[in-house]
Amino acid sequence: MAVNKWTREELILAFNLYFKIPFGKFDKKTPEIISLSRILDRTPSSIARKLSNFARLDPSLKERGIVGSSHGSKLDIVVWDEFIGDLEKLSFESEVLLAGKTGKQVEEVSGIYTLDLPREGKEREALVKVRVNQNFFRKSVLAAYNLKCCITGLSIPSLLTASHIIPWAKDETNRMNPRNGLCLNALHDRAFDVGLITITPDLLVKVSPRVEKLSKEKSASDLLMKYDGVPIRKPKRFFPDLKFLEYHNDIIFQK
Repeated sequence: MAVNKWTREELILAFNLYFKIPFGKFDKKTPEIISLSRILDRTPSSIARKLSNFARLDPSLKERGIVGSSHGSKLDIVVWDEFIGDLEKLSFESEVLLAGKTGKQVEEVSGIYTLDLPREGKEREALVKVRVNQNFFRKSVLAAYNLKCCITGLSIPSLLTASHIIPWAKDETNRMNPRNGLCLNALHDRAFDVGLITITPDLLVKVSPRVEKLSKEKSASDLLMKYDGVPIRKPKRFFPDLKFLEYHNDIIFQK
């Protein structure tokens, strides 16, 4: 029986999905896997195995002693190496490929907001690319934390944000790096952005002493102070890079 070898385009689409679903859901019954199997005319089991093939190459899993399936191809490694250092390229190229496979616009496939964009032209194209990439980053980070705020455990997707540890504008090379992200609810995302809270390199929440100075209200205690010193919920993969956390502690956190 002839082996139906994976093409580069198929692997790029599988790699895209690898970032978007939680590590524990590489299963043939997962809806996203079933959907991609229909697009690629492959079985859900084959898609799930390919995601496990990629997992064996993931250093964020190797650091925890987790290994994926060892029966991948050389082309898996080529695609991994090509894109892992340039996730902006992966996210946009893979979303464009997915749009082509489904007969949709990339804006629709990515689910980005477009009503405030110019109707056409280079400015629209540039803004669409930025938003597609930002949405890919969000999905990657939320999937890593199993769609739960790492401080509170809140699991309402519309209230969750992929927070950059080093801000988007400050480190272009790590804008898309999921290890530069934390899954936070909207309130703690804002508090993190302005330095009223931080996450220490040992993954503990640290609340700025300015919080008590700014507000003596019970709500400030209930929503912020009570988490001081509490460990975050660790992601299944893409642990926050300690260098990024040190930057936030040293540069952004209000001591």
